[in-house]
Amino acid sequence: MSTYAANDLARSDAVSSDRGLAIRAGLMGGLLGGVIIWIYEAIVWVGVQHLMPLAGIPRNATGLVFGKGVQDSLGAIAYVVGTGIHFVFALAWGVVFALIWPYFRRRGYEATLVALFFAVVLWIVMHVAIAVVSSNHPDYLDPMVIIGGFMSHFFYAVPLALYVKHRLG
Repeated sequence: MSTYAANDLARSDAVSSDRGLAIRAGLMGGLLGGVIIWIYEAIVWVGVQHLMPLAGIPRNATGLVFGKGVQDSLGAIAYVVGTGIHFVFALAWGVVFALIWPYFRRRGYEATLVALFFAVVLWIVMHVAIAVVSSNHPDYLDPMVIIGGFMSHFFYAVPLALYVKHRLG
């Protein structure tokens, strides 16, 4: 094998290894962020603001995506569906962050700063998608909904970013 071919193969293995590490870090960071956002919602949305019962958190995603009627008709299955929706998206966004993080790290940005902007983008993208697929959503023009949404997404994105930064550091 020529030296050039060996170098290309070694470079390809390193990129594959880096991408695999990033995906694993993103999955774990997304899981961490997904759990922490639920802890935040339990403390703030349930305990402080009394917006829903604690049991409403896991089924919330079912209602947002499929509507309140479907959520109610599913009964206990709505908890499983909502939990699945929540964590599929938490894991997927975690991988996205982990794949884009090296770009920002090379340019000297702090992970927490990137996470704050990432959280805002997530809130906008996720809530535009919810508005498109369902008529059952909060008033996205209400300042309390906007601020509360950004805050909850900060509690997802910051732990995610710090975990990914640590794993990929």
